[in-house]
This record gives sequence, structure tokens and C-alpha cells, in this order.
Amino acid sequence: MSRFKFSVGPWNVHEGADSYGPATRSTISFEEKVKKFSELGFSAVQFHDDDAVPNMNDLSEEEIKEEARKVKTILDKYNMAAEFVAPRLWMDPHTIDGGFMSTSKEDREFAMWRAYRSIDIARELGCDKIVLWLAREGTLCAETKSPVWATKKLIEAIDKMLDYDATIKILIEPKPNEPIDRSICGTMGHVMGVSAATKDPSRVGGLLESAHAILAGLDPSHEIGFGLAMGKLWGVHLNDQNGIKFDQDKSFGVENLRQAFNQVKVLLENNYGANGEYVGLDVKAMRTTTDEDSYKHLENSLNMVYALEEKAARFDYEYQKKCVMSRDFEGLEMYVMELLMGLK
Repeated sequence: MSRFKFSVGPWNVHEGADSYGPATRSTISFEEKVKKFSELGFSAVQFHDDDAVPNMNDLSEEEIKEEARKVKTILDKYNMAAEFVAPRLWMDPHTIDGGFMSTSKEDREFAMWRAYRSIDIARELGCDKIVLWLAREGTLCAETKSPVWATKKLIEAIDKMLDYDATIKILIEPKPNEPIDRSICGTMGHVMGVSAATKDPSRVGGLLESAHAILAGLDPSHEIGFGLAMGKLWGVHLNDQNGIKFDQDKSFGVENLRQAFNQVKVLLENNYGANGEYVGLDVKAMRTTTDEDSYKHLENSLNMVYALEEKAARFDYEYQKKCVMSRDFEGLEMYVMELLMGLK
């Protein structure tokens, strides 16, 4: 049995469309997804604001809350929690130049409106976490905005969110690029710096996605470890990535097995989840996947975590200590590979 509680977003079961081709699978209703998530062993659902309240730009604040309460009824029906709500700023015409860092004052105000409504939705869903994936918060043309000004605008926006709700927590999910060219907040180190500059650093932390760390040329387990060391790792999204390409969101462990092992290992070693944190998946099915197999990538990713938990539980720390004392790093490396290959 896993030591973790797991979460997943409805976007992880999708129609298969991408930047280069149309949909390949049928649409599945939100309630049907939640029912299946519960059956697979997930405990919570991740939300963008408009996952919970579609067409929210056309609704009043009270109408938005009312729609969110309907979603809460569905979650309760299947004994599922809401992990977080993330304002989806990167899909709106107002945010083609970013949201919080837009060069347009009107568009920055729109971004704040969506952030406040995300907090309202989170409260109706019964959760206290807001995730900021700063998708377009950076530059497409380097000279369009000062990185100093842009960073200060991000801090200012977070401070306004902290003022809006006295108990909400803000989790920044860093990514170095895509869909913009240069991110303002690309790594967990950046997240820690931004957190320290806000008016209440105790309520601003990070969410680390495996693929985003790989895109920055970093090891996900080290980014996870950095966040844990600072007491600021409040969420993880496990997936995988074939090198520094576009963000692939592959099933966990299918490309970088040893990296995946070390992510699970560092989470277990540091008792991640003891404060209610979830292990989230952010994985996408291949476009070749059939309707019948729409959830197989989620099952595969969960099974990879379970298997690597078992490997980590059998890790021989005494042998590790012996190898470290004698500086037999070659021996330790081979031990890890034999463990992963089932030879130990």
C-alpha cells in the first residue's frame, strides 16, 4: 500500500489534440472522470479555475461561487477532495503578453480578477491552495519588459492575493520556458526568492513538476530536495520528459527510471505528505491511445510510483554508508542499477 495520497487533474484525460493535429479520442464528462479517478485510487482532483467554472468570464462573482458549489457536490459524491485551483491565464485573449506581468494595466487587472475568483472557487471547493503556473509570465521579445519590473509585478500580484484571503497558500509551479521564450521564475530557486520577497513568505511555496526541472537541465529529485530543505515543497507533479524538448508530460518513469526512483526516494526519506500534501500526476496519453485506454497512462504512472516505493523501501542504507566511507561510488551506482533491474 502506498504511503502517498494521489491527485490528478481532469486535463490528464483528454481528447488527444496537440499543436500539430486534431483530437483522436472522444470527450469524457467531468463527473465520469471523477468517478474513474476515485476507482483508480486517487484522493483529490486538481483544478484550473475554468475546469470548475467554464465560461467564468461571463458570470458574476456570486454565479461563479454557485457553479463551484455544484462541482463540490460531485466531488463529495465520489469521496474526492479538491487539491488546488490554478487561474488559467495563458488561454485568454487578455493574457497574450502575460497576466501579472503584462505590459497592459487593463490586462494585469484582468489577471488579478481571475486570481481572486480562483480563491473564491477554492474556498467553495474546500481547499486552501492556489497554484500559479506562470505560463506566459516572461518575454517573447527580450527587450519588451525589464526582468526587474516583471519580477516586482509578480511579487505585487502575490501580495494582493495574500491580502484577499488571510489563510490561502500560494504555490508557484516553475518552468523555464514554453509557451514563452524566457520565464521570469523558472526554477525552485526562483520560487524561493520570490517567496522571501512577499509580505508573508510562510504562505508562499512551490510545486515541482518533474518535466519542468528536466527542461531547465536540472535533476527533478534535486529540485524536490531543495524545496523540501526549505520547508516549501507543498506539491509535486510527477511525470517524465525525453530531454530538453517541448513539455511532453510522459507517464512517470518511462524515460528516466533512475531519476524517477530518486524522486520517490527523496519524498519518502523526508516524510512528504505528513502535512496532507498530495503526490500529483500531470501525465498525458499518447495521441495513438484509444478511447478504451484513456486512463491507462494514469494507471501506469501510479503503478510506477508503487513499484519504486517498494524499491526505495529495500534500499540498503548500510551498504550505501559503507560505499560512501570507502568512496566506492562505482559500487554504489551499480547497486542502485541492480536494485532497479530486479537483481537485488
